Amino acid sequence: MLNKVLHVILLFFVSCSGNSDSMISPETEEAIIPSNLSLTIGVLGLDSENPNGDGSGTITCKATAVNAVTYGFKIENEAEVKNTNGVLDHTFSREGTNNYLVTVFAYSSTGHTISLFKTITVYVGEKPLQLVWSDEFDIDGEPDDSKWGYDLGNGCPDLCGWGNGEKQYYTNRPENVKVEDGILKITAKKVAYQGFDYTSARLLTKDKYEFTYGKVEVKAKLPSGSGTWPAIWMLGANIDTVGWPACGEIDIMEHWGHNPKIVSSATHTPACSGGCAGTKVGETTVNDFSNEFHVYGLEWTEDALHFSLDGTILYTYKPDVKDSNNWPYTKPQFLILNIAMGGNWFTIDENFTESTMEIDYIKIYQ
Repeated sequence: MLNKVLHVILLFFVSCSGNSDSMISPETEEAIIPSNLSLTIGVLGLDSENPNGDGSGTITCKATAVNAVTYGFKIENEAEVKNTNGVLDHTFSREGTNNYLVTVFAYSSTGHTISLFKTITVYVGEKPLQLVWSDEFDIDGEPDDSKWGYDLGNGCPDLCGWGNGEKQYYTNRPENVKVEDGILKITAKKVAYQGFDYTSARLLTKDKYEFTYGKVEVKAKLPSGSGTWPAIWMLGANIDTVGWPACGEIDIMEHWGHNPKIVSSATHTPACSGGCAGTKVGETTVNDFSNEFHVYGLEWTEDALHFSLDGTILYTYKPDVKDSNNWPYTKPQFLILNIAMGGNWFTIDENFTESTMEIDYIKIYQ
């Protein structure tokens, strides 16, 4: 009986010992460390004439290492990109010639890693501008209400013309604004209306279309007559919260009928309105302003405002040191078209009856 009991115990012991052996974790795997990591970076279009590439901004990174199964690439502060072939194509978007840090990691099958980095100089050319918004006024009648709104009355009767001493009352009546034969026509008229002696129109894209940076082209023929004050201009879309001039004003074109041959461009900021110390107003002579169409333009970048006439830059606003006082032009703005009548510093010809600003097209590129 004792022998039988001992035999059972022995079998149990042997059985348990076998199961125990199968559950023991294997010894830790020997570390595999990658070595001989190399990184080559090719810049697309690089040659003797283009030492930093062809302007596309595209580079190809190739990494190799002994005992590496995975590679990781990190461009500047962007997220790491991993793959197994050690090749990465990347395209930079910041225009100009800039230096970039490229870091590569080599990972072994045991998760161990080594790394190295290189600095590469890459040229990114200026991207072609694309038309993003336009109105060519192809449909007769009222202006497209999906693109344009109105300033009716313009603050009247309390603050007509925002305190400039203007004499008009702004309406949306066809006598003052209409599209005809592919042309937007804004007409200032001498007519009694709402207690005023003149009517006109002021169109704006506020809440319809607002943008930050881009190129604006407006093909226009200006009104004539002493007392007229046509303008093609822009205001910061945040004007309702920060007020004027903190919102920033950009006058692409202003013209005063009492000084008929001079067309002006200007900026208005908390630091300076129009022309003041260190900031001139862009003025040019246009003899046929009311007889011929001209393209009044603005190129607005992060660095400067360039004002142009028929494609020729006439005036640039570019503070050397920018802050919120002299450069509020970092936020969206909207377009405004209008003819004001009269002002605090000039009078209206008593024989004036009416005059029209004609707009052939407006185009915005980015």
